[in-house]
Amino acid sequence: MLYANYVFYSNNFADKVGKPKPGDTVVVSGAAGATGSTVGQIAKIKGARVIGIAGSEEKCNWLVNDLGFDIALNYRDPEFASKLAKATPQYIDIYFDNVGGDILDHCLKRIAKNGRIVLCGAISQYNEKQPKGPAFYTALITQRAKMEGFIIFDYAQKFPIAIKDMAKWLQEGKIKRKEYIIDGLENAPNGLLKLFNGYNTGKMLVKVNDENVKSKL
Repeated sequence: MLYANYVFYSNNFADKVGKPKPGDTVVVSGAAGATGSTVGQIAKIKGARVIGIAGSEEKCNWLVNDLGFDIALNYRDPEFASKLAKATPQYIDIYFDNVGGDILDHCLKRIAKNGRIVLCGAISQYNEKQPKGPAFYTALITQRAKMEGFIIFDYAQKFPIAIKDMAKWLQEGKIKRKEYIIDGLENAPNGLLKLFNGYNTGKMLVKVNDENVKSKL
């Protein structure tokens, strides 16, 4: 299945790690990407209030108008920190982190008592010579919060369930998806750079051929 990888991340976020419930405030960074957009929609299905963080107004509009996020914030906005605080008056019950760095720190400052931080990725740090660790980790102590990372292979036995749930939600129109297609294998390296720069919206794919290729085996 084409979306198996991030379906797996997203579904286990709902049932195993984050465990969103009705009324929770869930914040998702990298929200306009393949994983983040799916996580936010699953959180809505679970009855949570969802705030997405993305890198452009266009992406933020897509999250709210097309995917049904309650709020979307542009982290490039100079007033991002104050807008995040205003959007989370009851603080953050679950933060799903795809980016690390400064945004993780901003969300640590807003984490609720017994809050959960789910570590899925740190795309803002992968190319840094000296990755930045969280500066406000003491919030985990004062708020009795939990920070946990996870890898898809930890839940391999649940893979068929994740696919079944996603297929049902797609059919019901509860989950929407978007593809960003790179045309030609020769353009794949530039596509990878765009991925790390946050250029794409939705799932990035490389289109290698327009024709139906028959196997010679």
